[in-house]
Amino acid sequence: MIKNVSVELNSIYDLLVVTGPTASGKTSLAATIAYRVGGEIISADSRQVYRGMNLGTGKDYEDYLVNGTHIPCHLIDIAEPGYKYNVFEYQRDFNKVYSDLKKRKTFPVVCGGSGMYADSIVTGYKMFEVPSDSGLRIELEKKSIEELKEILSTFKNLHNSTDIDTRKRVIRAIEIEHSSRNKGKTYSGFPEVRALLIGIMLDRDTRRKRITERLKQRLQSGMVDEVKHLIDQGINTDTLIYYGLEYKFITFYLTGKISYEEMVRDLEIAIHQFAKRQMTWFRGMERKGIKINWLDGELSMEEKVEKVMELLLVESQ
Repeated sequence: MIKNVSVELNSIYDLLVVTGPTASGKTSLAATIAYRVGGEIISADSRQVYRGMNLGTGKDYEDYLVNGTHIPCHLIDIAEPGYKYNVFEYQRDFNKVYSDLKKRKTFPVVCGGSGMYADSIVTGYKMFEVPSDSGLRIELEKKSIEELKEILSTFKNLHNSTDIDTRKRVIRAIEIEHSSRNKGKTYSGFPEVRALLIGIMLDRDTRRKRITERLKQRLQSGMVDEVKHLIDQGINTDTLIYYGLEYKFITFYLTGKISYEEMVRDLEIAIHQFAKRQMTWFRGMERKGIKINWLDGELSMEEKVEKVMELLLVESQ
């Protein structure tokens, strides 16, 4: 059992970031560390911000309960489904929570697999708020998806397939590029932080097995009903497709585009591909000089916690 040890964090770090690919056990480790140091968790997950999107985004609430103690977690369930939360807003909201925790002398433990969100904290991205341009959108809505892609290609190379995954994504990508060229944006300041990054590493076969098992469990727990409820609430199916992965493929199934068997097969493949992209992002962070301390995901919780504490409590030299 992990004991709650009252420690004075003699650390050079302002916060801890626990990250890694999907199904690697990030949340349970982050919660246990937070319990150990009397800290609180700040989520770094781009989809767990939405209320009512629980099974599909992997909100494992039980992981925040450690030895009978509920570990507070921030930036989960802060937006309505149907909204399109972004990194600019995440930086803004993170800054508010981070500042409050520092005032309360509470150590922040960041947890999540959204590489861009974690990266934006560590490197302090200079994010710009891009307002909606109704006039431009009206004009763009008249055009075909092929015409929209052609317009977007005049702004940038289309190496990111998510930009052209749906019609709404293409229009928003054009809107952002158009605004950037016309300086229609507001800078979001962000504090410099000294972060210790912990990554949980699993070998490919173990990771794939965990993803498959977790998908089966969530389907059995009612993930299809969750998406159906969102549709019944009036959430636009294009928006659910925009959210990707579980919401995308289950929406395809519920709207009759694919069978249940095709949905399960295609979704499982997509999640495996997503985990691979997550690892690619983390490797990109390392190439930029960001140190990620990788832990073997097969270690016991006690072993992982002790390794993190050793790194966290190292004294500045």
